Amino acid sequence: MKQFFNEQKKLGFGMMRLPMVGGDVNYDEVSRMVDEFLAAGFNYFDTAHGYLGGLSEVAVGRCLSARHERSEFLLTDKLTEPYFKREEDIRPFFESQLATCGVDYFDFYLMHAQSKSIFAHFKRCHAYETAFALKAEGKIKHVGLSFHDKAEVLEEILCTYPQVELVQIQLNYLDYEDAAVQSRLCLEVCRRHGKPVVIMEPIKGGSLVNLTPDVLAEVQKAGFDPAELALRFAATPDDVMMVLSGMSSEAQMQANISYMRDFVPLNEQEWALSQRLADVIRSKNAIACTACRYCVEGCPMHISIPDLFACMNSKMLFHNWNADYYYHSVHTAHNGKASQCIRCGKCEHICPQHLPIRDLLATVAKEFEH
Repeated sequence: MKQFFNEQKKLGFGMMRLPMVGGDVNYDEVSRMVDEFLAAGFNYFDTAHGYLGGLSEVAVGRCLSARHERSEFLLTDKLTEPYFKREEDIRPFFESQLATCGVDYFDFYLMHAQSKSIFAHFKRCHAYETAFALKAEGKIKHVGLSFHDKAEVLEEILCTYPQVELVQIQLNYLDYEDAAVQSRLCLEVCRRHGKPVVIMEPIKGGSLVNLTPDVLAEVQKAGFDPAELALRFAATPDDVMMVLSGMSSEAQMQANISYMRDFVPLNEQEWALSQRLADVIRSKNAIACTACRYCVEGCPMHISIPDLFACMNSKMLFHNWNADYYYHSVHTAHNGKASQCIRCGKCEHICPQHLPIRDLLATVAKEFEH
C-alpha cells in the first residue's frame, strides 16, 4: 500500500470547503486549483456525497475527471450513514457516486465517520462486505475507513475487519493528546495493525491559523507560518501517507503547496514547540468545533451550530464586538438561535468531536441572548 503513495507529496486536496459563488461552487476557480495542484506534482483528491450538499462530487466530475486523464489522479469517496438504511441501498448509492464523479472506479472508498454507533449500523447492513465485493469487481482499488471515536473503538473495527487497508483519522497538534479525540492513541492503533494513515483536520477547521496574538507571535518567532506548522506536524509521523487540506481559494492552495512541495518533517525542537502551543491554546477553553457541519443538516430548529460556536470562540478569545454582530446579524438572522435548541440530541449523535452540543448551546444563548 505504501508504494501507492509518493512519500514526498503528502498534501491531499480535501474538496469539502471549496470556493463558492452564492449557493453554488465556483467551478472556474476550482478548475484552476485542480490544474495548479496537479501541475505541482500532487494528485490525491478527497470527496464525499455530503460535502457541500452533494456539490463536492459534482465539482469532482466537472473540474477534475472531465478535464484530466484518470491515470493522473487518485480519488477517494465515502459511504456515509444517512444515505443507506439497508444493505440493498448501498450499491445503487455507490453507482450514483461513480456517475456523479465521472469515473469508473475509486482508488479509495472509505466507510465514513466511523464511531461505535455508526459502525453498528454499517455491520447490520453488511457495508464492509459490500465494499470488499465491489473491490473484487474492480470498482474500488482499496477499502478504508475514516474515524471519529476513541482508540478502543478503532481497535474493535480493525480486529473485526482486518481487510481494511487504510485509516483516515483526525490529527493536529491541538488534538494530539486530547482526551476526547485521542489522535496519538488512534495513530498507535493504526501502527499496531500496520495500516497506512491519512490525516484530516490538520488545521482543525482553521483554528490553528486563526490564532490569538500571543500564540501567533510564538509561531512567527520560530519562523513558521501557522498553516505550515500545522501541516508539517500532521505529516511528520512515518505512518502518515497523506494530509488533507480543505482549500477554499487559490491563495490557500498556493500557500499549502509552498509548504509541502519539498516536505521536511518537524525536528524534535519544532515538535516540542507545537505541544507547548497546544497547551496555551487549550488553556483558553475554546469550543473544540472543527466546523465539519455534520450537525447542521439534521437539526430540526435549523440552528447553524458551528457558526454560533465560532462566534462564542471569537468572543472568548478576542473579546470584541464583531462576535455579537455576526451572531445576531448574520448567523441567526435566517436560522435558529441557540436558545431555540429543543435538546433532541441528533447533533451530539453525529458530532465527530463528541461535543456536549446541547449544553454548549445553552452557554452560547446565555452569552449572546441575555
